[in-house]
Amino acid sequence: MSESDNYWPGKVFGLPEDGPRSVPSLLRRVGGICIDWAISMGISIAIAVGWYGLDWLDHNGFVTGLIFVVMHMLFGLVIGGSPGHLLTKMRIAPITGGALGMIAPLIRPWLIILVIPAIMMDRDQRGVHDRIVGTIMVSR
Repeated sequence: MSESDNYWPGKVFGLPEDGPRSVPSLLRRVGGICIDWAISMGISIAIAVGWYGLDWLDHNGFVTGLIFVVMHMLFGLVIGGSPGHLLTKMRIAPITGGALGMIAPLIRPWLIILVIPAIMMDRDQRGVHDRIVGTIMVSR
């Protein structure tokens, strides 16, 4: 039996295979980001319609992305995860343990919005954005 036969995402960081602090499934992660994008799009549409009197289809994609980033930054700093993370029972954790700090929540969303860093995952399901800032997504 080789080491890879008994490996699960997060094992190298001392995380359990399932339950709290385990690495959530890709489906939960995608669900969380879809929730966050829907919230961002809703706010963007509300701004377009309410403040500028535009048709709801005329919202600005750049504004939606900016709202997404700011929302991730604020919620990451305050509660360690975005609204989508909370609803799908996940949080951002530093791989070294301890508190999340300020750098990861401020840099990580800018890398996520670029898409490519987020989809290039290693066997621990950490995207480039997580590897750069030293974080991993874990279950609550």
